[in-house]
Amino acid sequence: MSVQYEKLTACLTYCRKITEFVPKVALVLGSGLGDFADCVETVCEISYRDIPGFPVSTVAGHDGKYIFGYLEDIPLVLMKGRVHYYEGYSMEEVVMPIRLMKLLGAEILFLTNASGGLNRTFSVGDFMMLTDQIAQFVPSPLIGENIEELGARFPDMSGIYDKELCEVLRKTADEENIEMKEGVYLQFTGPNYESPAEIRMAGILGADAVGMSTACEAVAANHMGMKICGISCISNMACGIQKTPLSHAEVQEMGQKKAPDFRRLVRKSILNMKAVM
Repeated sequence: MSVQYEKLTACLTYCRKITEFVPKVALVLGSGLGDFADCVETVCEISYRDIPGFPVSTVAGHDGKYIFGYLEDIPLVLMKGRVHYYEGYSMEEVVMPIRLMKLLGAEILFLTNASGGLNRTFSVGDFMMLTDQIAQFVPSPLIGENIEELGARFPDMSGIYDKELCEVLRKTADEENIEMKEGVYLQFTGPNYESPAEIRMAGILGADAVGMSTACEAVAANHMGMKICGISCISNMACGIQKTPLSHAEVQEMGQKKAPDFRRLVRKSILNMKAVM
């Protein structure tokens, strides 16, 4: 048994001492989007700090806890606050929360984040469904000894974002009359925002939005066989496109402003996922 898998099983053992709850859907709540937790009938909460050997969120707006509960009759676990590579954690540690949610029973991973828009047809406040990603600017979470209990040594990445789930998101956005763009997400390391030249490069590579999370989580989840979908809130236009300096406060402010539409879109999307569970 690998060291990483031993750590994961120890985390799983601790969580199972707290709750036997088995989620079907895992939802990661991005910057400024944590209010979705109010939609859930909470059964149990576990702070990351209480889980032995677990990484802890250090960024403002990221509470750092799991919330277990029901959205109507659907059992889910919310990851309220993620950890980031730029906080000094290894990439293996960054994806531990994702892997643990799978071990707890989740089969679907719904990723959300706040990002900077590159696509000039986008506007601040838009939602973008992730259709693909570029993760070459951060280390792969699969580097090192493969954890055979979790997945294959060389997992295919041709369909990271599940087509059925993407169609659910499209139909839900239409039903709720919420405009939702689609595009490719690129993850940089952060914590600094990108330079105008780096943004031009990202656009040449085919990115529609950039951020500092998510892609590595999707790689780890895909490795474990989870079905994945994702929505990004365009909290600002990227450096060189937006003429004013970027700030984290701006990201949080836009997340709060769009929270009602986000809650409505995510809530209805999860309920509509029953058709593909």
